[in-house]
Amino acid sequence: MDEPRGTVLFTTVGRPYYGFDVFSLDLNSRRERRLTDGLSINFNAQFASATAAGEGDGGDDPEAVVFVSERTGCPRVYLARSGSSRPDPLPSAPGSLFHDRPVLRNGRLYFVSAHEDPGRPFASWSALYSADLEGSAVARLTPYGSVDYSPAVSPSGKFVAVASYGSRPWGGEFHALNTDIVVFRESDPKERVVVAESGGWPTWSGDSVVYFHRKADDGWWSIFRVDEFEFPSGTGSSGFPLAPTRVTPPGVHCFTPAAMPGTDRIAVATRRRGKTYRQIEIFDAGSESFVPVTEPLNPNFHHYNPFVSPGSRHIGYHRFRGGSTGGGGSRVPNLEPVASPVEGLRMLRLNGSFPSSSPDGEFVAINHDFEAAVNGGVKIVRSDGSRRWTLIKGRTAFYNSWSPAEKNVIYTSIGPIFESPKTTVQIARIEFDLSGPEGVATTDVKVLTREGTGNNAFPSCSPDGKWLVFRSGRTGHKNLYIVDAANGEFDGGIRQLTDGPWIDTMPSWSPNGDLIAFSSNRHNPDNVDAFSIYLIRPDGSGLRRVHVAGPEGSPEVDRERINHVCFSRDGEWLLFTANLGGVTAEPVSWPNQFQPYGELYVARPDGSGLRRLTWNGFENGTPAWHSTDDAGPGDPRSGTTGEGWDGDELSGQFEEPLWISCDV
Repeated sequence: MDEPRGTVLFTTVGRPYYGFDVFSLDLNSRRERRLTDGLSINFNAQFASATAAGEGDGGDDPEAVVFVSERTGCPRVYLARSGSSRPDPLPSAPGSLFHDRPVLRNGRLYFVSAHEDPGRPFASWSALYSADLEGSAVARLTPYGSVDYSPAVSPSGKFVAVASYGSRPWGGEFHALNTDIVVFRESDPKERVVVAESGGWPTWSGDSVVYFHRKADDGWWSIFRVDEFEFPSGTGSSGFPLAPTRVTPPGVHCFTPAAMPGTDRIAVATRRRGKTYRQIEIFDAGSESFVPVTEPLNPNFHHYNPFVSPGSRHIGYHRFRGGSTGGGGSRVPNLEPVASPVEGLRMLRLNGSFPSSSPDGEFVAINHDFEAAVNGGVKIVRSDGSRRWTLIKGRTAFYNSWSPAEKNVIYTSIGPIFESPKTTVQIARIEFDLSGPEGVATTDVKVLTREGTGNNAFPSCSPDGKWLVFRSGRTGHKNLYIVDAANGEFDGGIRQLTDGPWIDTMPSWSPNGDLIAFSSNRHNPDNVDAFSIYLIRPDGSGLRRVHVAGPEGSPEVDRERINHVCFSRDGEWLLFTANLGGVTAEPVSWPNQFQPYGELYVARPDGSGLRRLTWNGFENGTPAWHSTDDAGPGDPRSGTTGEGWDGDELSGQFEEPLWISCDV
């Protein structure tokens, strides 16, 4: 088989609850308008000129925006027109499953896409493209071998600025990216000038002033500016890069600036001490003062990535839509289709983590979240997403393995996740029955590991249902063990599979039982972040490392951050999360904790045939293969649930990235 087939289940941290729409605020009337239609998530917008939106006179139209939406299962660019109930799709890069940061200027669309493989590991695929509005001419503006993020087009349309990694190899950072501010003429993208080092998210004020954000030496994200520069004529770039001026003061995080043309003011997203939410404010560089914009209206929502209308009367942003829409836009489906790059491979995002499907394919076991008092525990969902049951609640549980040999038996880990080797976590066997009144689940939970044996987690059941392989910290190091699936280590005994001063974790049994795949840092135990794939036979023989980033001995292989590895149903493919594609978008502009190993890949068990499955700015993880091909909701529209379907209410209560601290 040349291509993987089947259905992949996975989670995306926070994504099911975002519920973003694009809004604009009239600074005169203080009236806020929702500009997008409440379907899926809509974000990273810019005002479109009235001419481009079909309104005729090129004025300051507060309702016409180009934006990104995931309504088709991946990020694509749309145009919302004044008075139209549905947006129009705009040209895209053929074959691309990721588009970001669209700008519509002088009848031409600019956007970031990540569809061209850079041909080396640990390099971002993101590059800048442009297209006419008929889509007949899509041109790459980023030189091959280089990486560009966050484009901005000057008011005249003559110049383009990007946050660029250039052709340098990715250094591995994923908080403040080591990008530079690069400018080029729209008519000649090959002649590029670094106008400022160490910066991101550029925005133009006129054709010769660029603002951008940077994490300053004192730890505060701040806005900087390069002033009144002239783009060099010819091929010389003498005098560049320039020394930028810091604009915003320490004591408040400021990022993702949007210049207000013809003024000294910029709209910025801020995060202040003592505040929970990211808000939009206007900073006046002349008076060095802030004016709040969104907090008086929506004090309990995050607001992201401001943009400004040509006349500076309207400020736009995206935020959680709250109660501003109903129907499918206000519900979180249990299962959501995601566009797949491989024909014959279906992909479904879960409202939960660590999926495992029943042998007959009817159900999927999940951990809804890891807050014991809220939705912790184990739940099962119908494979069409239509219904959900709670098996255990009030306890934190994670990582599920459905017995392939017994009806209605699931194994899980009970206890806190991501803790030390000696922290008490237990392997549990759950037997359940769904035939009770009104479908109420009755359960019997049996703990299989002894008290005082430390952190026992990540169980995987053998194909015959007789054994469990799991990770335990009972020796002070996290290694793999095999135990009787019915009686645990009490009557059936326990056998240590791996042993050493490193971390062996997240094991997965192959479908024919001859191999166990797992993640480990045993090649470099001092690095607790870099994991690779290993295979071992259940008797402990045949241990080998699977190299996917490069051949053995190459410098790339020890940079791998690979987790959540599992076998396809036919045993021909390994599915896992990895950092091999670098970073797709500027992390500070996205909500929630971002990790660079958050994209999904498949490869053969010998490391060949590497294929990337996801492209986005989120953290994707905990993937698994469904046991049959008929999983998935009957309503294919992304982000909706059909009549009578189960699902959660959108809450909008997601965290800022955990690495943005106001205690610097």
